[in-house]
Amino acid sequence: MKSEQVAGFVSESMAGFIGIRRGAMHMLLVITGGVVLLGIFMLFGRLWGGDAAGMTLAARVFIPVWLLVALINMWVGVTKAGYTVGQELPILLLVFAVPAAIAAVLAWQLVRA
Repeated sequence: MKSEQVAGFVSESMAGFIGIRRGAMHMLLVITGGVVLLGIFMLFGRLWGGDAAGMTLAARVFIPVWLLVALINMWVGVTKAGYTVGQELPILLLVFAVPAAIAAVLAWQLVRA
């Protein structure tokens, strides 16, 4: 291999590595945003409902709202960032599932309380 080819290979490898890291960071930020949004929903549920029932309702309402936000995130990834639907689907599942699972567990625990 010529030195230019080696340099090109190394820079392409590094770009791929950085791209993966950027994608993972974006995914982590979106998931964190979902958990923060869930906290806001729970706070308003507590303020408006005044008890565990209001917080349970807030957690249940959060799940379809978060699904819509996750779908919009996927749409942006496909239309603006140039990813394919196949590339974005696993990300959609993870981005949606983590905050939704936390909301479901919170709702379940609040009903039991």
